[in-house]
Parts: sequence; C-alpha cells; structure tokens
Amino acid sequence: MTMECVNPEGLRLDVRQIQNSSHQTLETRMTPILMKGHERPLTFLRYNRDGDLLFSCAKDHTPTLWLAHNGERLGTYRGHNGAVSCCDVSRDSSRLITGSADQTAKLWDVKSGKQLFTFNFGSSARSVDFSVGDHLAVITTDHFMGVSSAIHVKRIAEDPQDQVGDSVLVLQSPDGKKKINRAVWGPLNQTIVSGGEDTVIRIWDTETGKLLKQSDVEVGHKEAITSLCKAADDSHFLTGSHDKTAKACLWDMRSLTLIKSYTTVVPVNAVAMSPLLNHVVLGGGQDASAVTTTDHRAGKFEAKFYDTILEEEIGGVKGHFGPINALAFNPDGKSFSSGGEDGYVRLHHFDSNYFNIKI
Repeated sequence: MTMECVNPEGLRLDVRQIQNSSHQTLETRMTPILMKGHERPLTFLRYNRDGDLLFSCAKDHTPTLWLAHNGERLGTYRGHNGAVSCCDVSRDSSRLITGSADQTAKLWDVKSGKQLFTFNFGSSARSVDFSVGDHLAVITTDHFMGVSSAIHVKRIAEDPQDQVGDSVLVLQSPDGKKKINRAVWGPLNQTIVSGGEDTVIRIWDTETGKLLKQSDVEVGHKEAITSLCKAADDSHFLTGSHDKTAKACLWDMRSLTLIKSYTTVVPVNAVAMSPLLNHVVLGGGQDASAVTTTDHRAGKFEAKFYDTILEEEIGGVKGHFGPINALAFNPDGKSFSSGGEDGYVRLHHFDSNYFNIKI
C-alpha cells in the first residue's frame, strides 16, 4: 500500500523530496491489514479511548469487535434486524451503543456481547453518541410515516436494571422530512452539534433545547452533510458532504465559524482528524452504480490526506474496490482504519516516514 503525495503538476511525488530539491520519488509504504467480517457495506468505525479495540458497523445487521493492532476479530453483537448505521463506546470500554434501521438503538455489554437495553423508536436510529461521563446519549432518528426526524437525549443508568427508555430531551428538526445524519456532544455536554440532509449545521442548548446557532448557507455545505467528527479536545469539528466540490469543512465548536475547507473531486462520505499531527483524511467516491468496481482507480476510491492548516492535499491511500464509507484514527495517531462499500475494513499502521512528512 502506498501513501504518496501530489505536487501541483499532478506528478505523484513525496513532498519531502521537494524540500530537498530532489526529483526522485520516495514513497511511504504501508501494508494494510484486510479485515473481512461483514457481508455488506461498512457504515461506521469507532476506536475505544485506549485505542486497543475497533468497532465496526455495516448493513449486515451485526456490529463487530476487532483487536486494533492486528485486526483479529474478537466477536459480534447479534440482535439488530436492520442495517447498523453508527456506534459509540463508553470511556471505560464497558458499554457499546448502536443505532439501526430496525428502529432501535441498543446498549450492549462490550465483553460478553449481551444486550443490556433497547431504545425503541418509530423510525430508523441514524446516529448515536455518548456524552462525556457516559451518563447521557444522543440519538438521531429519521423521518418515517408522519414521524419527523429528531434528536433524542437518553439518560444512561449505571445499573442496566435501572435503565428506562424515556427521553430527557427531544429536539425536532426544522425540516422534519430530512435526515439528521450525525449529532455529537459539544464541550462539557452543554451543547449538541448536528448536521444532515438539509446542509445546515446546528448547535443546540442541552438544558433548554433552544437552537443557539446555525451555519450560514452561503459559506457552508451545498448538499447533504454525510459525516461529522470532533477534535480530541472538542474545540473544533470536521464535516464532510456530497457537495459538487465534495468539500470538507473545519468549524469552531463554540462560534460555528468556518475555519478551513478541504476540496476533493468526489463526494465525501467520511472524515477523520489525526489526534497527533495536523492532518485530516477524507474518504468517499462515486456511487457504485455510476462506476465500475473492478478497478479502484476508476471511482477514485482513495483516502485523501490534507494538511489541516495549509488545506493542501499531501497524500492518498488506495485499496478499496468501492466508495469509502467510514474512517477513524486510532487515538494514538499511529494508525487509521477505513471501511468501504466492498465490505472490507482496512487497518493501516503508519511507518516512520509518515511522521516526517513536511510541507
């Protein structure tokens, strides 16, 4: 697997060679670990806080747990009857929460795989996210049969026997017919940040349910927001979209000010930020129905790396034979994973050359 960098003329060169005035190609070689445990396209990836476990979700109904260093499959979580769109794991790695098209979100015991509780809704559960402290969870649900898309806040009991399904807070989407693809907690659990098909990013007050801010349609995304991930310190977040420019935007968490923008030539399905370096990675690709999946180059099924500050592309990692639907950095910043339409999870450990890349 090659991590290669692109100069302005389009030749694929390692950027370190430009600084050294050398025109020889020096490529960073990374051999991925291919993890085949899903029968259908991947939808989401999540590392635990310690970075030793990786959770994957797919359209095959069965969230899967892997060892993050070697890709060994540890087990699966069986109980959903629909595609699983999202998951999150508690800070102590004891509990998993998943959201599914079967109109439920489920709490699981990570170690045993036992279902602890099921939250029932009248439509698909699209996104899930534990709060800081794991005492709350935010869950988004889709529009269906007269039920508007919404954001639900659930209290998570310490003892599963005390768990109830009632919502502490329900936030109705201004456009109830469009999906809220992602909702995450803001700093100190004081806000919720959401984004979805209506292209607008919103910040909500978790005490009152009041809408505090929303993105300017003139400077924000022009098409559906597909993904949203936070920085490790909660100071900013990154969003990806199906814009014609396939733009991924970096926003300030409190002011909702657009800080940076990263542009690629294909729709963006997934975004991630390195916790170690000033790098962001974007993944996507043309829809499988629009291009052949026999050659990954045809659909540009590539994870693209960008310098966070300069907004310049610094490299790409190929390999998937379909659009990339999920991306995640290990919390230690020394590896990342990608999940594709092809049903594979690809685990990449960076070699030393990656950490020496300079612009």
